Amino acid sequence: MINFALKQPSLPILNNPKIRFPIHRIFCIGRNYREHAIEMGHNPEREPPFFFQKSANCIVDTASVSVIPYPPMTTSLHYEGEVICAIDKEGLNIKKEDALNYIFGYGVGCDLTRRDIQKEAKKLGRPWTTAKSFDYSAPCSPLIVKADFIPNDIRLEVNGTARQYSSTDKMIWSISEMIQHLSQYFRLLPGDLIMTGTPSGVGECTIGDTIKIYSSSSTTTAIPTWEFTLGDQE
Repeated sequence: MINFALKQPSLPILNNPKIRFPIHRIFCIGRNYREHAIEMGHNPEREPPFFFQKSANCIVDTASVSVIPYPPMTTSLHYEGEVICAIDKEGLNIKKEDALNYIFGYGVGCDLTRRDIQKEAKKLGRPWTTAKSFDYSAPCSPLIVKADFIPNDIRLEVNGTARQYSSTDKMIWSISEMIQHLSQYFRLLPGDLIMTGTPSGVGECTIGDTIKIYSSSSTTTAIPTWEFTLGDQE
């Protein structure tokens, strides 16, 4: 019998009405909407996509959590609403025309960002890990299987006021192209999650704010929604 040096941890999951989806890795694409690229001071023209990662442990268990603690070491926490897609098949060098066959389903999420730390990292040419990959920094909705939902847009509200909206056809790189590109660098695996970029309108959120993110589809009445409130620091 083999003993583990540590207690074997359970995988982070996203809930679904019929199934729980274990998370393997989280890939995030940067500056994938033209207007967001402009508001962040960058060239909005199409350029090769770039990605960063969040730890799987950044996921919030949608089955049980509705209050997220405000993170330490920042005084400028920003919301970024995004469509997410979940991968359920292994693939390397995936063709664009085959890419959607690797998707289990879709949802919405928030790429919470310590903006002050990110700005300093950019200025010094350092990685974004402490700005992007911290506890509770990837709250995401339950997933809806792709047979029931194809995302048309992404919307985010803070305390009932609309802050972000865009149709998904305004993505610089489509979801198929993201999967194609990522699979040239990584063997995509079941449980991988892709956060597909945020539109313009990102901004600061603070303790007590309630953030709601949702998306619509022309194929069904199902709407992935995720609402959470920022609580005090742990």
